[in-house]
Amino acid sequence: MRTFLLLTVALLVAVILAAVLGSGPSGPDEGAAQSGREAGDLSDRRGALVDEVVFTQETDVGKVAGLIEGGTHHVFAQGITNTTVFHRLRDSSKADYEEAYGTSVELTLNPAGPEFANGDLNPFAVRAIREAMNWLVNRRHVAEELYGGLAVPRFLPVNTAFPDYARMADTARALELEYGHNPERARRVIREEMRELGAELDNGQWVFEGRPVRLRVLIRSEDARKRVGDYVANLLEDEGFRVERQYRTAEEASRIWIGSDPGAGRWHVYTGSWISTTINRDVSDNFSFYYTPRGRPDPLWQAYDPDPELDEIAERLQRRDYTTREERQEMMARGMELAMKDSARIWLVDQTNLIPRAANVEMAADLAGGIAGSRLWPYTLRFRDRVGGRVVFAAPSLLTEPWNPVAGSNWLFDSMINRSLSDTAVLPDPFTGLYWPQRIAGAEVTVQDDVPVERTHDWLTLERESEITVPEDTWIDWDGERGRFITAGEKHQDGITARTRTRIRYEDGYLERRWHDGSQVSVADVVLPWILTFARADESSSLFDPSHVPLFEVFQRHFRGWRIISTAPLEIEIYSDQIYPDAETIVAQRTPSAQPWHTLSLGILAERSGELAFSSDKADRMEVDWMSMIAGPSLNVLERRLGTAEESGFVPYAQVLEDYLRDDEPRERYAAVRDWYEQRNHFWVGDGPFYLHAVYPVERTVVLRRYEDFPDPADKWLRFSRPRIPEVSLDGPMMVQMGEEARFRLEVTFEGAPYDAGDIEQVQYLLFDGEGRLRHRGTASPGSDGRWDVDLSADEVAELGTGANSLEVAVTSSQVALPAFASHAFATVPPGTATLEDEL
Repeated sequence: MRTFLLLTVALLVAVILAAVLGSGPSGPDEGAAQSGREAGDLSDRRGALVDEVVFTQETDVGKVAGLIEGGTHHVFAQGITNTTVFHRLRDSSKADYEEAYGTSVELTLNPAGPEFANGDLNPFAVRAIREAMNWLVNRRHVAEELYGGLAVPRFLPVNTAFPDYARMADTARALELEYGHNPERARRVIREEMRELGAELDNGQWVFEGRPVRLRVLIRSEDARKRVGDYVANLLEDEGFRVERQYRTAEEASRIWIGSDPGAGRWHVYTGSWISTTINRDVSDNFSFYYTPRGRPDPLWQAYDPDPELDEIAERLQRRDYTTREERQEMMARGMELAMKDSARIWLVDQTNLIPRAANVEMAADLAGGIAGSRLWPYTLRFRDRVGGRVVFAAPSLLTEPWNPVAGSNWLFDSMINRSLSDTAVLPDPFTGLYWPQRIAGAEVTVQDDVPVERTHDWLTLERESEITVPEDTWIDWDGERGRFITAGEKHQDGITARTRTRIRYEDGYLERRWHDGSQVSVADVVLPWILTFARADESSSLFDPSHVPLFEVFQRHFRGWRIISTAPLEIEIYSDQIYPDAETIVAQRTPSAQPWHTLSLGILAERSGELAFSSDKADRMEVDWMSMIAGPSLNVLERRLGTAEESGFVPYAQVLEDYLRDDEPRERYAAVRDWYEQRNHFWVGDGPFYLHAVYPVERTVVLRRYEDFPDPADKWLRFSRPRIPEVSLDGPMMVQMGEEARFRLEVTFEGAPYDAGDIEQVQYLLFDGEGRLRHRGTASPGSDGRWDVDLSADEVAELGTGANSLEVAVTSSQVALPAFASHAFATVPPGTATLEDEL
């Protein structure tokens, strides 16, 4: 019977995929072409460079190279670390790959307890035991053996490939030495703390209240984390714990570690992985995200109880509450120290991800997020030899959680698809992380004189003023009972100032664009998401969501108001006390996003009626379904609410929004989404270069089609090619006599040619003695032809004492955000000792 069922399911999947990948029926938006025009023929092409994109689920990484070589698939969205697959890709004439550096692997520890609701003991409720896990694991073993060298050890909530790691190199290296592999130290701490909890070590096994202490390790089964989970489980067993290994896929695991109450005791350890989908030039909010309830609305995050000092630093860094770079660095350094003490997560490695693709397929991959994280993939995806055609992606998980635009799935591959369906106002450079305008004509950023902000690009301006006064008519709060915004003049009668003012000018014609369902964009699409930000934090509102409150409270501490300056063209001004080091990032963070108010309205009606909820946390509290706008039982609820809206001409928060609607707009909007739903059986309406054509949730298949009315030329973003990552080589003496000077030479190149010194931002070095103490830091001197010199004085050499030492160099470039590192080991010896150079 089981065999018959499996064969039936397999046959059903094959039939569905055949239908999806076949030519399909004809019609105005059907039958995406397989063939296309020559690659150079882009004269009249708008929007996407291919006609159709199909996403399918494939969990077996071992099949990837064969699928691509066989021509059934073109791209595997997840980066791989399987060395066998890597070698096959490297040697294949039909396959190629991109490299990305933004994925990290960690152990998520359950902080609830120390006793769960089921009576089981949770050792990881104790900070000291969590901290001890850092000494228990051998990160170098994980990187070199479990990941085959396609990873580097990571200790901190700072990605080792991002600019902040280079900026914080001295603190980072000191903490890495402090928390290096030391199993004996880990064992001492674990035993001491376990006895404090009332547990006893009986014959090498921990016992609590007469029962063995059982740890449930939730292990992701699709990738190298299976090996990581087994490795960690073995370590815990060696420490006297009884371990239950639970192997789960992404969807299965998320129901437990994200979806369940951590106090219920269903898990203790989860083999987590995170991806920075873009180059993050400022990771200072990582402390809030990973260690405090402000990070996410899910039950696990709401269980976090950080040390008050860590919580304060994390919150201040999230608001960018500092006035100098030095103050920021001090806060970052202390935050890193406290994060290691807290260790809600045990960071293990940063991966070098290889993203497989067909050799004849190209797109702009992000140096951090690869293809799945790239904001530019839908704008640049193309065949080398033709325009048009169909591209088939494979991903290890799809439709992992429900989709809705307020608090829906943020899983990587769901988000990857979503990014192709919307057209954001600014887009990040895949190599530097700095933003470029997409739907705005320009921006003016004004900061207070003492604010440490810099501008790189010339599409925006940066000005400074001694004081920035918030105009009285600026919207700063929301009055839920009266359904209107509260102005700065009403709330702060004595006036209020801000650290930044950002004025954003949208491009001409922004409000003449069309949503995918054919309805015209209006200012209400920009205003409604702002209202929801406040309404979901208002206890008197039917949309109130407790899980939204921690993040809203942070927002409210720095938000100083916004106002619409003009609607022809659209121009908006935002005031805030939150800053970022780059003015481009300030614009990106301040620019309001547009969402179709009519589809949002259906979700609002469904949550107000108690039938669905935007967030998973509220859905659990209400005991209703987590809202999905693309599949499942939510669709019936949303269709009923569409009928309600059609009958009444429903406009949420009408007292505000009606001023920004065109004549007869509600009727036109609801008629458009009704037609859309009847054609496609979902409510996901966007404005990106692709639209969501079809969803097959059982088969885990999603079909996108090119949006032919997209306004941009197809080649708008094709200027991004290969990133110029510096290649560095450090050389120098192996032995240095005490009292003598020493010179070390660094060569910086790209593809064998000297790296232009004008593109180098900084070459800094760190000098460590044999005990790992930082003795000196400085800046290398530029030479010629890509050479840089590090000169150590006789006093600096003498300060090291005799023994082994290490010189480490970090190179940062304006062309890419990834720093390059090199190191050189040498020994200092007494005067008169023969050196290796002397013997030669």
